[in-house]
Amino acid sequence: MNKILVAFDGSPKAYEAFDHALKLAATCNIQPEITVLSVAQPPEPIDIVEVDAVIDAATEHYKQLFGELKEKAKQKNIEIKTEIVIGHPADQIVRYAKENEINQIIMGQKGKSKIESWLLGSVSKRVSTYSPCTVTIVK
Repeated sequence: MNKILVAFDGSPKAYEAFDHALKLAATCNIQPEITVLSVAQPPEPIDIVEVDAVIDAATEHYKQLFGELKEKAKQKNIEIKTEIVIGHPADQIVRYAKENEINQIIMGQKGKSKIESWLLGSVSKRVSTYSPCTVTIVK
């Protein structure tokens, strides 16, 4: 396992998924490449003015959070790469994993009611269904 993708949305479970990736990396003989991926989701229906504002706000928000994650990883002598993409979270996570030949995706599971999950489908469920690699969901 040489490429790990951590899907990161800033939620408590996303932080737990990041911590899990660091622990996993510490057990490997050869340090894997860890990429933290965040997805900025544009509003629907799409309005160009709103999209730009959402993307700018998300980029600033995630850059701030990435600084914390990089510091935490540095304390464990682990380097991480960070990326921000735009689109539907599940689709973008799966696309990124395919394009970058990721070996494992680690992500948190948000607590949704059974009805919300059934109606909307959860990101973690869609990623685990369509992913080209192993998916670890941190509960």
